[in-house]
Amino acid sequence: MSAEWKERWDGLRIASLGDLCGVEVPVIGMVHLWPLPGAPGYAGYGMEKIIAAALSDARALVRGGVDGLIVENMWDLPYHVGRAVPPEESACHAVAARAVVEEVSVPVGINVVHNGGVVALAIAVACGAAFIRVCLLTGAQVWDTGEFDHGCAAELLRKRKELGAEHIKLLCDVDKKHAVRFPGIDLATHIAWTEFYGADALIVSGRMTGDAPAGEKVRAAKELAHRPVLVGSGATEENIAHFLQWADGVIVGSSLKRGGDPTAPVDEERVVRFVAAARSGRG
Repeated sequence: MSAEWKERWDGLRIASLGDLCGVEVPVIGMVHLWPLPGAPGYAGYGMEKIIAAALSDARALVRGGVDGLIVENMWDLPYHVGRAVPPEESACHAVAARAVVEEVSVPVGINVVHNGGVVALAIAVACGAAFIRVCLLTGAQVWDTGEFDHGCAAELLRKRKELGAEHIKLLCDVDKKHAVRFPGIDLATHIAWTEFYGADALIVSGRMTGDAPAGEKVRAAKELAHRPVLVGSGATEENIAHFLQWADGVIVGSSLKRGGDPTAPVDEERVVRFVAAARSGRG
């Protein structure tokens, strides 16, 4: 018989992605926010345009058939790391995300680049999101911005409990784009550490935004993991069936934009075709 504390700890985690998204092998679409106030790309256009663009993309994704959304500060380039995200950017992120949550019927998640795990949790609490993407729950790595970063599990999980937010689930990267893991932390080690510290699901991605991971890496992650595995970048209409031989779901953004341009609005027809290909792959 398990100890009472262990039963509670295990009970916090989803049994499958179906518990989160309502389908066992979900397609989660990205809502990439325009540069937020404070970011170098922000041009003074105000929150109204940021929210309007986010809602337009969210509606197109949901009409196209996705099973969930993630609202991300994609264009706050160059990225801050961890808790260094400025308060004006996180506040604006929460305002935009709340508008999306109120607009759609699918579960909404939050991602803050790079590795704003605690910041993402705060935004999720403020806007009513169901989950967050955690770029580095455990281990250590170097980001493309040059910062050496480490996992945020101890602070994040304590803050989640303190805020009464243990219903917010954790989708955690174990092979993250825009980053290189510290030498010696191989995929098997990172998966073991990340599962040990409470991840609900694991994410494997390519080298940069829009880059697909090697199929062998996805297969290896699935064989090593005891939690659901998602492909976190580079999925397209053409390759999604290949990845779903092993993956339990997909997070997709760039290939659903007009012309495959990550800065463009979402193309609903591309979403429809991608979802159809993913459903075929699930079969």
